[in-house]
Amino acid sequence: MRAFKTPVSTFVARRNALHATIRTPALLAAGALRARNYPANGYPFRASSHFLYLVGAALPSAVLWLSDGKSTLFIEPEEPGADLWDGPKPSFDSLRETLGMDQVRDLSELESAIEAQRNSIATLPTQDAASCELLSRCLGRQIQPGSGASLKDGAPDAALADAMIALRLRHDDAALEQLRWAASVTAQAHLAGMRATRTARSETEIFGAMMGVLRTAGHEDSFGPIVSKNGEVLHNIRHDNALADGDLVLADVGGETPEGWAGDITRVWPVSGTFSPTQRAIYDVVLAAQCKAIERVRIGVRYRDIHETAKRVMVQGVRDLGIFRGEVDGLLERGAAAIFFPHGIGHLLGLDVHDMEDLGDRAGYAAGRTRSKAFGDCYLRLDRDLEPRMAVTIEPGFYQVPAILASPAYTAAVGNDLRRDVLAKYADVRGIRIEDDVVVTQGDPEVLTKEVPKTAEEVEAIVQSGR
Repeated sequence: MRAFKTPVSTFVARRNALHATIRTPALLAAGALRARNYPANGYPFRASSHFLYLVGAALPSAVLWLSDGKSTLFIEPEEPGADLWDGPKPSFDSLRETLGMDQVRDLSELESAIEAQRNSIATLPTQDAASCELLSRCLGRQIQPGSGASLKDGAPDAALADAMIALRLRHDDAALEQLRWAASVTAQAHLAGMRATRTARSETEIFGAMMGVLRTAGHEDSFGPIVSKNGEVLHNIRHDNALADGDLVLADVGGETPEGWAGDITRVWPVSGTFSPTQRAIYDVVLAAQCKAIERVRIGVRYRDIHETAKRVMVQGVRDLGIFRGEVDGLLERGAAAIFFPHGIGHLLGLDVHDMEDLGDRAGYAAGRTRSKAFGDCYLRLDRDLEPRMAVTIEPGFYQVPAILASPAYTAAVGNDLRRDVLAKYADVRGIRIEDDVVVTQGDPEVLTKEVPKTAEEVEAIVQSGR
């Protein structure tokens, strides 16, 4: 899929929409560069997603000021001699035109420029201490790094957060093009990983094949890539295990476009090229749950209900294999689903792979809705009624997590209806998760990541062929 660059008019329109919604001036920081081990050796810079949404450029230490319907960008000027190492920076006038700003000014002028309005300016925290220190100094109040979950209703910062959430929940045309591009490149990376498996001796070789596709397309990672035979470790970002026939590879990998938009796909495949009968049986249960959940991605459907649908299909399937016994309703009431499916069905997707999670449940949960306290359900990241142009992931899974299976706190309510003698026959299944990126439309859901096949037969054929 061709690279897609969002036109400057889109960013102007987004800023105008925010201007029309908020009643106070606003400051949004891009974030600062961070050194790895000495100042000249920095981590790759990734700007704040709120900043990227409104500006479209990753400018370290930049601050966007929105006031009286105008947009002013404050940036650090080029240091003398810096162009020797990094090349020349665009001029302020060039940036003003390229980014559609009313003004571009020296960052050193920020405090004096906003002084008259500092007590009424809203902001959102960034994840780095240096930017929060700058905002704190400019606004005369403490801005802490971290989650926006602490925002207080009625305060200017909370109003700004709510306005950003309202804008970003439903993607405009340019955002959807970015998401489609991210999904397509991510899909090609997964196909490359499958094709590399038969000759790979370790997870690292599969990981390398996948990263090569992302980097060739100009994409970074949208999160720490998971490529592991230990699929029961949900966020395993190590890639140092040797592979053997009988292992399953779980790859949860996503590309990020140069403008910051995320892809997020999970697939599982057998190292040998063929699922064992027990692996195939569990794989088909997870796939059935995922397909049924995707069918429910429709306007007005509550996302929590999609989660419940996946839980029911999973418990039904596991019971049919003899691992559970009893009525499905009773098993669900006793928390059986979370024994093998201990996380939510998915999350919002956009500029963040878990979109707007820096704002806490304010973004993910509709007004009046709160997280469940039940194990498993408490990790559901989204509880809103679906609207057109929302993008979500659908990613049920089955995992044999030793800490869960050994704990009476998680299994006692099910008791002997968890048949451990039958479960022992499925010891070659550590973890299986199947994930796609899905957009809510006026009709059938748009599966952005359908380029990667997911039936067991299709997956086996790709791994076996190596092409």
